[in-house]
Formats: sequence, structure tokens, C-alpha cells
Amino acid sequence: MRAAEGAMTLAEMKEFATFPAATQRYIRRSLDIGLDRDDALARWSRDVVETASIRAQAQHYRRLPALRALVPDDSGLDAAEQVLAPLITLAAFDLGQGRITSFSAFRFLFERLVGARVRPWLPSAFCAAAAMPHLHPELRRRLLQSISEAAATASGWSSRQPAFFPYWVEKVDTAALPH
Repeated sequence: MRAAEGAMTLAEMKEFATFPAATQRYIRRSLDIGLDRDDALARWSRDVVETASIRAQAQHYRRLPALRALVPDDSGLDAAEQVLAPLITLAAFDLGQGRITSFSAFRFLFERLVGARVRPWLPSAFCAAAAMPHLHPELRRRLLQSISEAAATASGWSSRQPAFFPYWVEKVDTAALPH
């Protein structure tokens, strides 16, 4: 079992490494905000625009604890409205920031923010948020084209919780290292 866990963690790391640098940065920042890991303003803010963006994101992410509690154990229609409405709102905010540019990056982030039980709801929330009118038409096109047929039509989802949660890593001055 431990070898399988290690292989899955490595697969998650490899997937994260495929995302553009701006997406990786946004995911790490989002996890700091959504999981209350660090002072996101101190760590991630580079200017007044980014400060405002982080504050807005923190405001939206205050809904995460309630959303986690709303995710049902099944995917019945009776639960759709209660879970999809707040999930689409959060997804629309994140997609509107322009740093999450594919379904795989969206799924990666939201599996960690909300938990594995949200997986069945992610394709619906992504498609709804990616089609929102506040997004530029070119971004909408790119986002909607990024979801594969397999992801959109999956017949089942893993209940395994994600293991790899990317974190800020300080840069090391290689010139100062002993040789």
C-alpha cells in the first residue's frame, strides 16, 4: 500500500510540474489562503493589484468550510443546487483571475481546497464557470477545450485524498553554497 501511495504522490508532483509557472504560483497562493497555511499577503503580494486580488480571493474562500460540509456522499440531483452554486462561484472567481488555464489545473486545485469527495462535481462546475460571460471569449474557448472527453464523461471517481500539496519554497543562493 505504501508503494502505491508513493507512486500516486509522485504522479501528483509530476502533474503539478506540467503547469505553467504562473499557474503553479497561483495554486500555491490559493492553497495558502484556502487552507489557512500562511500569511498570503506577506508571502505573495508584489504590488497593490495583487494585494487587492489576494483580499478578494480570501473573501471568496471564506465559503470553503461551508462548501466542504455541503459536498454529498453521492451524486444525486437533489444535492446539485446546494453544492454546485457555491462551487461554481468559487470556480468563476479563480478562472477569472486568468492563472488557472486548464481543467487539470482547476481539478488539481479544487481537489486540495475542497477534498476528494468533490471530484464528481468538478466537471460540471468547471464547464459552468468557464462559460461565464465575465471571461474573455478566447479564455472561455481555451478553458472549455481543455477538458477531455474522458474527464467530462467519467463513470467513476477516486475517493483517495490528494497527497501532494505544493508549498512555497525559498530560493537558495547557489553561489553561497560550499562546493
